[in-house]
Parts: sequence; structure tokens; C-alpha cells
Amino acid sequence: MNASLMIHGGAGAIRSPERFFESLRSVVRSGDDLLASGASAIEAVAHCVTLLEDDTLYNAGRGAALNADGVACCDASIMDGRTLGAGAVAGVRGVRNPVALARIVMEETRHVLLVGEGAERFGRARGVRFENESYFVTEERREQLARAKERHATTLDHMQAEHGKLGTVGAVARDRDGNLAAATSTGGLINQMSGRVGDSPIIGAGCFADNAGCAVSCTGVGEDFLRTALARTASFFVESQEMDAARAAEAAVAYLVRRVQGSGGLIVVDRNGVCAAAHSTPGMLMASACDGKITVSAGRQREKAAGPSTGGRCDGY
Repeated sequence: MNASLMIHGGAGAIRSPERFFESLRSVVRSGDDLLASGASAIEAVAHCVTLLEDDTLYNAGRGAALNADGVACCDASIMDGRTLGAGAVAGVRGVRNPVALARIVMEETRHVLLVGEGAERFGRARGVRFENESYFVTEERREQLARAKERHATTLDHMQAEHGKLGTVGAVARDRDGNLAAATSTGGLINQMSGRVGDSPIIGAGCFADNAGCAVSCTGVGEDFLRTALARTASFFVESQEMDAARAAEAAVAYLVRRVQGSGGLIVVDRNGVCAAAHSTPGMLMASACDGKITVSAGRQREKAAGPSTGGRCDGY
């Protein structure tokens, strides 16, 4: 089997999306190289999301959105489609790579979700890397928070960005053994209430993977995805209604809009290795690597594909 990989950097009204293309291309190429070397889907999605968390362009890890208290509180999740193993953390501070801690929760505990100080203590005991608060907070995030407070608003980071270091992140993959995996990481909404948790660390809402269906990572207004269990809904469409990734992604977003007027998007790779995405926002940052073809896109502003084209297993967005 050939491997398939797709990543996203958030959805919204994205200004100057070309600023993100080189970063997205670099990350997806690195993940694709890892899969080509025989790495598992879990290793690939964890690797890609770690790189995205380290990049201040995105709303995850370093450069995460600030809550109403001016603090970067991060959430992340990861899921193994082979075993349905899953791990997640929510409301953690100082964890350099929340997705790494989520993976340790999955692999070294009987639990799925750890939150706040308990998750942080567990991470320190397992040798997870921590950083000072100044590492996470950028000047642009401070300015975004100030503007949001002036308007008494809670928003997606893309929605008010003029220059931006933006976007919840995620990755989905199928490895050469046919196993699926997904991971999602975020700093949440600008000016969100302290203690608020969105969909990103919730299995079935912001992240889901099952070899019987597909792997999914979501981005957008988390409450909309929580209410619709959207990641699991997309997988259900593949598993039980025999949709491919493209049809399932479109059907899931249509359901999101129809039921809760939801704002956001999702990426999908199905059990056959087809990659796709859909979104209800004006744009969505994403990149895919399938069959030697790397594609970078901002939704309606797709960059010309790089590399040889060998067929249509990465379409639908």
C-alpha cells in the first residue's frame, strides 16, 4: 500500500494565505518522508503536529491564542485507528508540545483525557518538555486579545487577523500497512473564558480515527463540533454509508451547517487512502502528500501542485 497524509493549519477568513504555504509544504513533506521510510501513521501525525506546534504561524503550542486571562492554555488529542487507542490533554500550560503529552496519555495510561494541573504533573513525571510562559506568548497574540476585549468578543484567530500567526492544527494519515491515525492541537479561541475547552481534545468531536472508516481532524468553533460529534459523524459516513473521503467530508460539513450553523472545517483520509477536506468558512489552510504528489491549498485559493501527479487519490477540496 502507498501511504497518504494530510495536514491543516486552521479555517477562517484567511488573509494573505500564501504566507503559510512554505510552512505547510515543509511539514507535509517531512511527514511524507517519514511514512515512506516505514513509519506508522501514529508516528507521522504526531511528528507533523509537533512541527506545527513549534511554528508561531499557527494557533497551537508556541503562538497559541490567549484566553481572557492573557494565558496560552493548550489542548491536543491523538488517536490510533488500528486499536482505537486515544489520548488527550486539555487546559495545559507550559507544555511545549501538547500532542506529545497526549500521545503519552494514550500509550502509558489507562485513561484518554487528562486536564489542567494533573496533566501537567503527569507530563513532568514522564519527562515532557516544558517552557516558560514567555515562550508561548507573541506580541501579535497580545494585540489580538486587546482588540477582542475592546469588542467584548470571542473569536477564531483567523477572523480578526491582519498579519497573523494563526490556525488550529491537525494531521491525518494512512501508513503502508493500511493503518489510520489522527491528531489535533489548539490554543482555542481568542479571549475565551478561563477553563473553556473546545472540540480539539475531545475524541469523536475534533479528532477521530478508525481503520474501519477514516481518520479525521477538525478546526473551527469547537462548540459546533462538540454538539455534532463531527469527527465521528464523518467516519460513520465512510464506515456505514460507503462514502469516500470527499463525499464524507462534504456531508459532514453540510450536517454541521444544517444542524448548528457551524463554522469550521475538517480533513479526512479514508481506509483506501483518499484524502479530502471541506469547510464552511471562507478558507482553510491545508496540505496533502499522496502518491508522490504534494498539494498546498487555502480552500478556494489552491497553489499549483508540486511534484509528479499519479492519479486522484487526494481530491475533494
